[in-house]
Amino acid sequence: MLAMNQYGESHSVSVLDTEEIWRLLGKNSFGRLVLVVDRRVDIFPINYASSPDRAIIFQTASGTKLAELTVNEKVLFEVDDISSNQAWSVMVRGHAQWLQKSAEIQEAEDLKLRPWVPTLKDHYVRIIPTEISGRRFQFAADSSGDLGEGSRSG
Repeated sequence: MLAMNQYGESHSVSVLDTEEIWRLLGKNSFGRLVLVVDRRVDIFPINYASSPDRAIIFQTASGTKLAELTVNEKVLFEVDDISSNQAWSVMVRGHAQWLQKSAEIQEAEDLKLRPWVPTLKDHYVRIIPTEISGRRFQFAADSSGDLGEGSRSG
């Protein structure tokens, strides 16, 4: 699909298929978890792994994330990446499940998640997707590559 930028020039926006979405999720390890409790929205940066059964797994300590997930299991998870000529974004809507059975925990541990900082994160959570979507944005050929004040992740 062609769209117009602020200068009236066309650029490409494409919808990612399911296989491409899972490929991108599988090659990245950083995303954002969105939780809502009592109309309050919280966004948490998390490291994650995608499991062979197409779920998102992350570790967390006892605290805000885990408490909020017990109140409202509906979550949104987002991953993106930006390069000089393109960007992409993937969103996963789903239900969070705190893993408590030994077999589930062992499967999560086999994914070799590594926390960014050496803090105790002794709980595993699985996001079971109910809806996934993704877009790729091809920047205009004459774009200067200046992406503004945004942050880079991936």
